Amino acid sequence: MSDEELVARIKAFGDAWNRHDIDALMSFMHEDCVFETVAGPEAHGSRHQGMAAVRKAFEAAWQTIPDAQWLNAKCWAHGDKGVMESTFTGTAADGSRIEANMVDLLEFRDGKIILKNAFRKNRPHLPARD
Repeated sequence: MSDEELVARIKAFGDAWNRHDIDALMSFMHEDCVFETVAGPEAHGSRHQGMAAVRKAFEAAWQTIPDAQWLNAKCWAHGDKGVMESTFTGTAADGSRIEANMVDLLEFRDGKIILKNAFRKNRPHLPARD
């Protein structure tokens, strides 16, 4: 797969996140996929391995922050690696707002994402809107 084709796949993956379309998201994932979250008890955050665990972790993002969006994506790829930079936005359960830059480091195998390693700025939440 060419770098341009991988960039198109990364953009489509980002679009699926913004639609909250779990089936589309999982169609981009390799059967042996791993998702490393932005937070967790380990140096890598929390690690979810395999389709069922990754699906559950992806769905939890929308359960925790129902209006979650990944905006202004910039994507690039080379070889079997890709990057998606975006601004994560959403509303926390207490009504405070989240707005922080983030990046996903992606590794591909057979044209599918084998590893999604997520990083987000640790910015305090903004006050709820009136």
